[in-house]
Amino acid sequence: MTAAPRYPAPELKDLPDDIRAKVLEVQEKAGFIPNVFLAFARRPAEWRAFFAYHDALMAPEDDAIKGRTLTKGDREMIVTATSAANNCLYCVVAHGALLRIYEKKPLVADQVAVNYRKADITPRQLAMLDFAMKVCQQSDALSDADYPPLRAHGFTDEDIWDIAAITAFFGLSNRMASFAGMMPNNEFYLMGRAPRQK
Repeated sequence: MTAAPRYPAPELKDLPDDIRAKVLEVQEKAGFIPNVFLAFARRPAEWRAFFAYHDALMAPEDDAIKGRTLTKGDREMIVTATSAANNCLYCVVAHGALLRIYEKKPLVADQVAVNYRKADITPRQLAMLDFAMKVCQQSDALSDADYPPLRAHGFTDEDIWDIAAITAFFGLSNRMASFAGMMPNNEFYLMGRAPRQK
């Protein structure tokens, strides 16, 4: 049984024009509207701020900052691992789907969500997730000693900023999704688990 959201989402037809256009663009690309796009639209100013920061972190090819080397798969891996630590069902399922697609590994999202230390990931990704988890769970305990292991794997200062910012941003997202009773779309569960049918 699926719980009803605590805050019903607005109707697509009732959204401001700019938000409706963006939601329809996402629907065209994905084939469905991820629930987060409508759930957060109940407050248009917050929706715009949330998705502007989301896009700046998760789609930085539009950004002029140099020295950013995290792949889309790396970014989704951070979200999946830290969202699992925060027990956020919506973000684990939704971003786990994207992780499977970007990494082209049907098992990786489940592994990362349950125990990333045993997942089929690279040593570089393991170092990345170790740092992300410390930001997620013990940011007050970070010290200068936490940075050399990242630099040894080729992470730049901008990458390290991205790891921390993605972790922190999705800490907000995790808590809002859980508080609001947001549930993942059914479509997410199967994405990236088997080759696409042509």
